Amino acid sequence: MGKVLGGVATMLGSAASNQMGAAVGALAFPTLGPAGVVAVRQFVAAAVLLPVARPPLRRMTWSQWWPSLLLGVVFAVMNLSLYTAVDRIGLGLAVTLEVLGPLAVALLGSRTRRDLVCAAAACAGVYVLVSPGPSSDYLGVGLGLVAAACWAAYILLNRLLGTRMPGLQAPAVATSVSAVLYLPVAAVLLAHGRWDGAGVAYAVGAGLCSSVLPYAADLIVLRRVPPPLFGLFMSVHPVLAAGAGLLLLGQALDLHEWAGIAIVISANAVALAPRRRPAAVRRADPGPRRAAALGHLTGTRV
Repeated sequence: MGKVLGGVATMLGSAASNQMGAAVGALAFPTLGPAGVVAVRQFVAAAVLLPVARPPLRRMTWSQWWPSLLLGVVFAVMNLSLYTAVDRIGLGLAVTLEVLGPLAVALLGSRTRRDLVCAAAACAGVYVLVSPGPSSDYLGVGLGLVAAACWAAYILLNRLLGTRMPGLQAPAVATSVSAVLYLPVAAVLLAHGRWDGAGVAYAVGAGLCSSVLPYAADLIVLRRVPPPLFGLFMSVHPVLAAGAGLLLLGQALDLHEWAGIAIVISANAVALAPRRRPAAVRRADPGPRRAAALGHLTGTRV
């Protein structure tokens, strides 16, 4: 019981760090812009993950390289679309839309009545959240949904890479690929004198809080809580994002936005909640899988 409680506390700290990091990164938008913040964040993640994971780059096979390269592109697009959405529609709304990615993976191919209801509830929650009208920022909403699609792709690619590369080797390679893709962004910012010290410091903080610390925390959590509980816990991210946006960015949400977030969170929680299985299946079950099942189910990102 103590391990589970400790794991829950660690997950809460990891989720809070993730969203506070995103809010801190948003403070650098005026000088670096969303692309510049993502660039620095990827540089920081690569600088930490490469020496820790030490992927055998020269010995990697094509079956390991192609999903790693594709994952690097997914990282690049996912973080840019999310941060641009944060800049346009706010942190709470952007993260709520992004959470639809893991929800879509959880419901993929399902035909149960409960999952269909969850899918319908999530769609209704998005409608309430966005409240379409003449003043709606449809580009920001669209970018949030692009981030959701990328998160879903991340989970599927990580499931594949989990069978081909051990530990953090695949994320280390993918993050390095993403960092290389953002080198031109860093060069342009430097050439235009926008490599502001305060902005870079905020972006580095985002890299540490939203990438490095959550990854380290998740490795600890893997040993303490079952994968279904970890997946269920990701439902708190939109609430923490809304809180971080309010505290650090002054982004207050309207009542209909809170209602939409509540509906999406509820749909996500119900879809990811553990399900009772037939007794015969329970007797045959060898037990929960370890790191791959957890990280790849929930979509921890860098």
